[in-house]
Amino acid sequence: MDHHFVGIPELTGVPRVAVVIDVMRAFTVAAWAFSRGVESIVLAATESEALGLKESHSGWLALKDGPPAAGFDAVNSPGLLRSRDVAGRTLVQKTTAGTVGALAVADAPLVLCASFVVAGPTARFLRARESGPVTFVVTGEGGRADEDLACAEYIGRSMAGGDVEAAPYLHRARNSRAAADLAGGLRSGYHPDDVDLCLEIDRFPFTMVARQEESLTVLRPVAVP
Repeated sequence: MDHHFVGIPELTGVPRVAVVIDVMRAFTVAAWAFSRGVESIVLAATESEALGLKESHSGWLALKDGPPAAGFDAVNSPGLLRSRDVAGRTLVQKTTAGTVGALAVADAPLVLCASFVVAGPTARFLRARESGPVTFVVTGEGGRADEDLACAEYIGRSMAGGDVEAAPYLHRARNSRAAADLAGGLRSGYHPDDVDLCLEIDRFPFTMVARQEESLTVLRPVAVP
């Protein structure tokens, strides 16, 4: 199937089906948040918008890239989020790449956000819907991030059915520049387990669908058998 792999700067028009990939770390963090009981994730365009949404909605939490900052409740790290009590809450997420990519295709009829931890369910969801060619939005490094491209290619191959060996794709991701930066402590808001957590294939049994709800782009989990 002739899928398309593009960076955010290369997006033109509105794709029919978009899968936005951010392995390290936005959509690994989002999946962990849902596994911890978060009900929905609102994707914000700016940090000020994230804080404004939190302040105007009682009980909402805000998360950002980088080090802890005033007003934000969490940072973009699966290792730091996995022990948080966030059950029943709405999380507002603003990151450098993942949320930017999702918002860039928010008007598409179907938008999924993915990483390795939900790769298999995402492929099965698309296969069950008999989705045609998918536009994979590779968010890192202007579309060149090998961890995101590897995940996108794995999902694309898996959509065809049959067994696809995950190990070569995970190997590419582990040897990516993003993984090296995380392991070397070059990114703020980091837990030593983050790289390993980002490379757990199919840890969670759901895909993540982004829809327009009133004026917001809202991400929710959808269970996949």
